[in-house]
Amino acid sequence: MTLVGWSEGSQALLVAGAALVATLVTMAIRTLRVPLNAPDRLVAELRLAQVASLVLAFVAAVWLGVAAVHEHKLGTTLDVMIALLFFAVAATAYLREPREALTLLSIAFASHAVIDVLHRPGWLPPDIAPRWFVVGCAVVDAIAAGLCYLPMVRR
Repeated sequence: MTLVGWSEGSQALLVAGAALVATLVTMAIRTLRVPLNAPDRLVAELRLAQVASLVLAFVAAVWLGVAAVHEHKLGTTLDVMIALLFFAVAATAYLREPREALTLLSIAFASHAVIDVLHRPGWLPPDIAPRWFVVGCAVVDAIAAGLCYLPMVRR
């Protein structure tokens, strides 16, 4: 089944985004089901942080790809630098305690959602990606931020 008017690459990005969100939702629900004082809670938070780090690295990689495709457009260097910053955050989250990592990742995803939105008013290159992609990425980032922070709220 193909979506009318959507390229194969667009469809693949849509499926990948849905799969990543589904994975984070599953991991967050599993984490929330573990009692707060149980030793397994720390392990569940660690696993959620690890998966969220991989998702953040994937999101950054997608934006690197978008910037590479549009290398001739003004402002793509800034997008590359921002993507590399998010790679660094994803890499350092592995070195932190789970609660600290989840808080850091939540802030990173929320920040990335804001950066995605900044492409539309033109503060960052507005024509680097289609509107549906920028909006969809911002929504995925906002959901990921909430899912990372959800276990911290329950404490």
